[in-house]
Amino acid sequence: MKFTINKTELQNALSVVLKGVSTRSTLPVLSGIMLDASGDEVVLQSTDLEYSVKYILPALVDEPGKTVVPGKLFNDIVKNLADAAVCIQESDNTAHITCDTSSFSVRTLNYEDFPGFPHVETDSELEIPFIQFQDMVRRVSRVVSRDESRAILTGVLITLEEHVLRMVATDSYRLAITEIPMPDSAAEDFEAVILGNFLNEIAALPRNEGNVSIALAENQIVAKCGPVTFINRRIEGNYPNYKQLLPNTYTSRAQIDVKELAASVKRAALLSSSTAPMRFDLNIASQTTQITVSAPDVGTAQETIVCQIEGEDMQIAFNSSYVQDGLSAISGEKVYLEVQSDMKPGILRAEEPENYLYLIMPVRI
Repeated sequence: MKFTINKTELQNALSVVLKGVSTRSTLPVLSGIMLDASGDEVVLQSTDLEYSVKYILPALVDEPGKTVVPGKLFNDIVKNLADAAVCIQESDNTAHITCDTSSFSVRTLNYEDFPGFPHVETDSELEIPFIQFQDMVRRVSRVVSRDESRAILTGVLITLEEHVLRMVATDSYRLAITEIPMPDSAAEDFEAVILGNFLNEIAALPRNEGNVSIALAENQIVAKCGPVTFINRRIEGNYPNYKQLLPNTYTSRAQIDVKELAASVKRAALLSSSTAPMRFDLNIASQTTQITVSAPDVGTAQETIVCQIEGEDMQIAFNSSYVQDGLSAISGEKVYLEVQSDMKPGILRAEEPENYLYLIMPVRI
């Protein structure tokens, strides 16, 4: 095997494929990356037997062939090479890597032991413009649970109903919902719970004008974006009925400037901790929202924001980091804070046309 490839393109591909390399398997070959050179391209593959990645790159192939190189070492070498063409040649179980004045020889692994890339028969498929997909994942990914004991909450519920695409995530303390209209979608109704980390890997690809394709099999998810194909296990189980948490009304609603609120919350949070919740006082008479944090043995922080309030005077308290996460997902200028009572969830709702809702469970004052 012998081929020459652009260093930058190879490095970008390795940063994606390396995520599929196993770090804990007893099979040494799973710690490697398969290189398959033929025609005018090189296919890079990695897998940990649950998560698989394939990346196709253009290359000048002099001798077709396959080999498996140690994943992390190969990535470290390529990352530190000069910005020039990289030549990779494999012979006698050794990969020779040359670039400009640099030369490396790395022992390879037997490609015949490397698992074949899964061939998955899918039964439903959804296509989303990558830019919109990336923005939607960014809005909900922070809310995904890290608790493996409730596997269903480590995923994001993705649905397509009546030409509206929706992503929902919750960790049982907060809930994020974002949706976009998809009037031109050819897909039928679509529903799946997909691992949050898996969606983050796809969304971390360079921003592009193409589409992301997500297809479902019985127990797997197949995602494609440009030259990359990802395959991961599908999360089984029923997602919680989040709709029953969403209130139909509010007692008080404040319209607040997003940047001003985010800055005030960030400053007040300097004194906040799990034992010192952040209190919001909505005052109708003064048309202000006052943010207060009182930390025993530390001190007090207070911020006052002029805003538009309708309804009744209201007090409610939240975990400050949850508030910051919700505000960071809003790209518009205004946000609505909607409150029913101090013991019912509060809602941060983005201003139209941005369709984003963030529900937070209150902290007892």
